Amino acid sequence: MKNLIYIIFIAVLSISTNAQHDQHNGHDMDKKAETTKKSLSPHTSAMAMIGDAHVHIDYSSPSVRDRMIFGGLVGYDRVWQSGAHKVTWLDTSKDLNFNGKTLPAGKYAFFTVPGKETWKVIFNSHWDQHGKDEYDETKNVLVLETEPVNLENLQEELTFEVNKLGANKGGISLAWEKLKIEIPFSVKE
Repeated sequence: MKNLIYIIFIAVLSISTNAQHDQHNGHDMDKKAETTKKSLSPHTSAMAMIGDAHVHIDYSSPSVRDRMIFGGLVGYDRVWQSGAHKVTWLDTSKDLNFNGKTLPAGKYAFFTVPGKETWKVIFNSHWDQHGKDEYDETKNVLVLETEPVNLENLQEELTFEVNKLGANKGGISLAWEKLKIEIPFSVKE
């Protein structure tokens, strides 16, 4: 009888230990699957040297995924963080000139206000924030207006570019869905 009780005790202990081991390993596998799962809005950047200026844009790039973006997911005439998750930011090592308006060297949140005919582009001093939750108009450093251009083909992923257009001239572009905006600038000497 003692042997039978001992065998049952060992069997129960063995089952319990295996269940805990399986649960622990399953948890680790779930955690590993989470970290290897592809983000729907991957973090990326665009940068270039324009003259002596290093211009860097950091953003999360959502995809269209069969959604109506402008006038739908991204409403017209509303502040948008120009990406997903954290606010998109721009860092420049030199002062930039946008059509006679100066953006001093530094790091800025990059907001836009999409409209049907024109867009506002906003450089805001509060660059480290989530989305537009903490957007404060009083921290705007520079506000520009630009007209969107219609694209012939669908741009699935939101894409920023910093392009060299001359020795001290460059351009920032944002393209997504069927629209693109371009903002030319020059590096102040």
